[in-house]
Amino acid sequence: MTLIKSISGIRGIIGGKAGDGLTPLDVVKFTSAYAQFLKNHSDKKALTVVVGRDARISGEMVNRLVTGTLIGSGIDVIDLGLSTTPTVEVAVTAEKADGGIILTASHNPKQWNALKLLNDKGEFISGEDGAELLEIAENEAFNFAEVDKLGTITTIDDYIERHIQMVLDLPLVDVEVIRKANFHVAIDCVNSTGGIVLPNLLKALGVEKVTELYCEPTGQFPHNPEPLPEHLTELSSVIKKSKADVGFVVDPDVDRLAMVCEDGEMFGEEYTLVAVADYVLSQKKGNTVSNLSSTRALRDVTEKAGGTYKASAVGEVNVVTMMKETNAVIGGEGNGGIIYPELHYGRDALVGIALFLTHLAKTGKTASQLRASYPSYFISKNKIALTPETDVDGILVAIEKKYKSQPVNTIDGVKIEFDKEWVHLRKSNTEPIIRIYSESENESTAENLANKIIEDIKELMKA
Repeated sequence: MTLIKSISGIRGIIGGKAGDGLTPLDVVKFTSAYAQFLKNHSDKKALTVVVGRDARISGEMVNRLVTGTLIGSGIDVIDLGLSTTPTVEVAVTAEKADGGIILTASHNPKQWNALKLLNDKGEFISGEDGAELLEIAENEAFNFAEVDKLGTITTIDDYIERHIQMVLDLPLVDVEVIRKANFHVAIDCVNSTGGIVLPNLLKALGVEKVTELYCEPTGQFPHNPEPLPEHLTELSSVIKKSKADVGFVVDPDVDRLAMVCEDGEMFGEEYTLVAVADYVLSQKKGNTVSNLSSTRALRDVTEKAGGTYKASAVGEVNVVTMMKETNAVIGGEGNGGIIYPELHYGRDALVGIALFLTHLAKTGKTASQLRASYPSYFISKNKIALTPETDVDGILVAIEKKYKSQPVNTIDGVKIEFDKEWVHLRKSNTEPIIRIYSESENESTAENLANKIIEDIKELMKA
């Protein structure tokens, strides 16, 4: 069993022994710590927290534990029910709530679930706040409400529709130009809440022809829910067979967006942000931000448009912090995460789809032609599973020393530069793995570079 505590939330496999997996006791413990954390930082008499969940099987059980614990802590709850991560984020600010909890393990398989924790801005809590919360949980330093001071639950079931309207109201989303393009769109929503959101969003955007795959929010994922090329073969086949113009796929909580071109080829998860940023920058000059593991193509597009690009440490909270520092007009991560601050500071597949379709319609290009218009880089994404005995920090230090003759960045793991190529290795915040990303203008070179580092790590793990 696995229980991971990080700035990305409290994530674990359902079941098992308390403290080893995400058991009911663990859900109550960390929800209680979050409630106490909010109370410690507020002098308000009444606090409110927004709660929403994806469609995974354990979601209803976890929801009852979380909402019951918040009520028992004297906190009022706004329960959105089946929702998305970005929908909960916009609801926190719209409802002037004091925080939010999203019940989702994002791209992890169905046996996982998690508590993603938000502040009163609808953004993920900081590393410093997370450390404080974990200390509260460790010491069980929380108090519950007396019977006359218990919280209440209010259910709001139309926030997805409100979220869609917020997207439609954005100045750079042009519904009329999308409608005139008469797009045929295929979607794969992995039987989670994307199946509720995407059909309604596309209809609202004027897309009349939609081919749907796995849009029933049952939580029974038909394939690995991470939107990687090897998991999108069925969507690719459907696109070619149905002659769709583009395909969209989202992860279970709808904060990541991957696309497939009309010829069945992958647009490239890394290039979701590149394409959307290209459109935004064509309408408004400004700066961009992505993380250290993201493609350099965003930098190229940004500089061509007269803006400045910056790279942050991996993690949405780190990207958002740097976006604010640099007044970025758009940013995100190379995993298909679009952060468009005019709407909110969170990864949002809905705004990504709306801006991309506007861009595609205005250019008059096919999806494959649009993709070909961008600088072509190849990122090899790999990972190595960790055992409890693995000394990850020791491995990273050893790799840093081995390649000390190269430019090395250690703000987040170890990133080594080799002229125009790079390799970045770091411990995942969400899984017991080391991620190894490498990039080059040549696919085989990127893979060879990654394999070289992987062999180095395996030798260190043996030692």
